[in-house]
Amino acid sequence: MSNPVFGNSDIFGDPKDRARARQRAGGTTVQPAPYGVVDPAAEAAALNQMYQAPAATTAQTGRLTYDDVIVKTGGLLALLVVVAAATWTLAPGLFWIGAIVGLVLGLVNAFRREPSPALIIAYTVAQGVFLGGISYLFQNVAFDGGTVPAQPIVMQAVLATLATFGAALFLFRSGKVRVTPKFTKWLLISMVGYLAFSVVNVVLSFFFTSDAFGPLRQGGWGIIAGIVGVGLAAASLIMDFDSIKRGVEQGVPAKFAWSAAFGLIVTLVWLYLEFLRLFAILQGRD
Repeated sequence: MSNPVFGNSDIFGDPKDRARARQRAGGTTVQPAPYGVVDPAAEAAALNQMYQAPAATTAQTGRLTYDDVIVKTGGLLALLVVVAAATWTLAPGLFWIGAIVGLVLGLVNAFRREPSPALIIAYTVAQGVFLGGISYLFQNVAFDGGTVPAQPIVMQAVLATLATFGAALFLFRSGKVRVTPKFTKWLLISMVGYLAFSVVNVVLSFFFTSDAFGPLRQGGWGIIAGIVGVGLAAASLIMDFDSIKRGVEQGVPAKFAWSAAFGLIVTLVWLYLEFLRLFAILQGRD
């Protein structure tokens, strides 16, 4: 999986992969019970009782549903927006604290076997502080030696993020884009390459004079890198949707709705930052 929140989880993974992992670990396969003779009348009566019984609710089954994921994701997004707006207004200079705390909490949550609602909420608050401050900086600070602040780009980045999320969800639900082994392999290789490119860009920024984005993200190269980053984040969203779909179909515990919501927040934050940086570079070229 591309998103470590889902990729490192035994819950949202492919059941075939989990079975192979158990076999490699020396686990045993449970054989089905031998076929026995069943009274046809008793079997028919039991089936009839099952069909007539009311549908079980999530609270009764304790299984993950799409509603669980939607509610928790919506709640975390609302919290993120409120904290970002407060940081923008009151203390935008705290964005670097939010970045550090968010990175630490993001890694902790990504590699936990069991979701922690408190840690996920804390991560969301930290990311809200980071996004509020960095968005203020992008809107009110001129780039590339210009004199005009990049004012429109924050709203543009928000709208572009929402539009991309909707498009990715539509493509996934319609079946026009399917998560196949080839798609997963391509995305994994591309993300590793993009990560290596970003690390090299940061290292080179200490040795070469450049704007706020590093020497490899200036001019045309910066635009190309931004478009690639947006594409990878959008593809990662589709992978997230597929992981959530598997979790629902496999009947994983409802508590993992927190993990699913956290994974979506991570990808959406990445997508928003890619759009923000891309629009800032585009405006700096005007």
